[in-house]
Amino acid sequence: MTTTTRPSSAPASTRPSFADLFTPKLVTIFREGYGLGHLRADMIAGLTVAIVAIPLSMAIAIASGATPAQGLYTAIIGGFIISLLGGSRFQIGGPAGAFIVLVAATVQAHGMDGLIIATMLAGLMLVAAGYLRLGTYIKFIPYPVTVGFTAGIAVIIFASQLKELLGLSLTGAEPGPLVDKLMALWHAAPSASTPAIILSLATVLVIIVLKRLRPNLPVMLIAVAGSAVAVTLLGLSVETIGTKFGGIPQSLPTPALPTLTFEKVITMLPSAGAFALLGAIESLLSAVVADGMTGRSHRSNCELVAQGCANVASGLFGGICVTGTIARTATNIRAGAHGPVAGMMHALFLLLFILIAAPLASFIPLAGLAAVLAIVAWDMVEKQAFATLVRASKGDAAVLLVTFLLTIFRDLTEAIIVGFALGSLVFIYRMSKTTMIEQHMPLVAEDTADASAEDRVPYDSASATDPDMVIYRISGAFFFGAAASIASVLDRIADHHRALVIDFSAVPFVDSTAVSTIEGLARKAARGGITVYLTGASPDVAQTLRRFGHITEAVQFEPSINAATEKWRQRGE
Repeated sequence: MTTTTRPSSAPASTRPSFADLFTPKLVTIFREGYGLGHLRADMIAGLTVAIVAIPLSMAIAIASGATPAQGLYTAIIGGFIISLLGGSRFQIGGPAGAFIVLVAATVQAHGMDGLIIATMLAGLMLVAAGYLRLGTYIKFIPYPVTVGFTAGIAVIIFASQLKELLGLSLTGAEPGPLVDKLMALWHAAPSASTPAIILSLATVLVIIVLKRLRPNLPVMLIAVAGSAVAVTLLGLSVETIGTKFGGIPQSLPTPALPTLTFEKVITMLPSAGAFALLGAIESLLSAVVADGMTGRSHRSNCELVAQGCANVASGLFGGICVTGTIARTATNIRAGAHGPVAGMMHALFLLLFILIAAPLASFIPLAGLAAVLAIVAWDMVEKQAFATLVRASKGDAAVLLVTFLLTIFRDLTEAIIVGFALGSLVFIYRMSKTTMIEQHMPLVAEDTADASAEDRVPYDSASATDPDMVIYRISGAFFFGAAASIASVLDRIADHHRALVIDFSAVPFVDSTAVSTIEGLARKAARGGITVYLTGASPDVAQTLRRFGHITEAVQFEPSINAATEKWRQRGE
């Protein structure tokens, strides 16, 4: 008897250990050897990223309903811990534009204490997800879903900056829903500030021109600094960080827990779940982008644990949600970073900015920061991918547009869930179309692997074309999506056939629905006096078939079509 060795029977020692999965990349680079040259490269990269992160961290925090200082705290504390404990060599953590919608809604509904509680709960959820090794499954989010919700977030971010871009004055709080927001801004149009509009347009223009002419410069910081200089020298009457927030403290706050009650924790669980889901997607997507740029590979579950710890720590210091950021991570790589030390240096340089230059931030106009976020929103939209998916197929277009519209007009979490469900249905439909069943009429002997002489079955073309026997071959995954179409074909067996052969040699996978379909068919055939042979099943498929129900009582397993026809021919001898 021939013994087949399956891949799943590999020794347990070949599987990744706990240490393999959860050792931070910082430890890995130190094991490889870390010298002064590496430290110099990481310091330069860290300084470069910090210069980019200063205006972004403040702008994202303000747009989220927090203070600019909270954005910097988030980048310093969260960014340091993500690099210290993370599973990616190059990941840069901080506040992200993708969170603006959720964070702003949470602050509006539950206040700053509610946001901090939700941030810390999300951190605990991410730690649990990492240790449960759920990071591996984040990659199953369909591409049209990520493109759709990213584009939707970009639209909402841009809409949230219109008030500052135009210098509008609203009589009440700015509405959250997009349609209500646009209506309120339209009614406030007469209050538009000419200096704010000119400053916004000038800042956008400077960023666009410098990106094209000098892309290696910190264009956003230059544009924001230029807007602050213009406001100070020209005495422009526009709102600044100083007039709205009173400036930025020159030190980190003391770690403290928010006021916790059981009812408050339960109330914040939905928001925390949304933060955790988006944070996992955003950070692992950023890590994948980094892998593609460098040829390295990240440890997804280790990265989730680091993201979780970073969110808990950020909340303790009064920060907001922190995650891996694609743009800053890409900047880190292009600046020549060697490893996670660059991310840690980026956080230390931001801390140095607070300690030394915090008073200068008071002169930054909100219109300038709004212009930065307008550019960020434009860059977030994967315009080519969006257009390609709309044209690619009706299924991809439907998933993309449904996710995009739900993100804008409903809720980000709902958009991801519905988009994922719709994408799964599209996938199931496509997979069902790849599974085929056809009547098999062999004219030559079936190809078989070399075996001993006693394992070989003589081929008899007469028995293979016996009018009492019908042979069907299934090709592709036999699962619930294809079960109905296959069952409809097999149910049409003519009464004059006395034997049915179902060949599974081209079936890589079966599920319980497939087993139930075959078992029901076999019992129906048995009542009509028809013998059913199941041939060519791989060891894994055969094991699945035998595991469910009592199929062994209804069918006869044979290694090949030739073996089944030979057994049928010999039944009367």
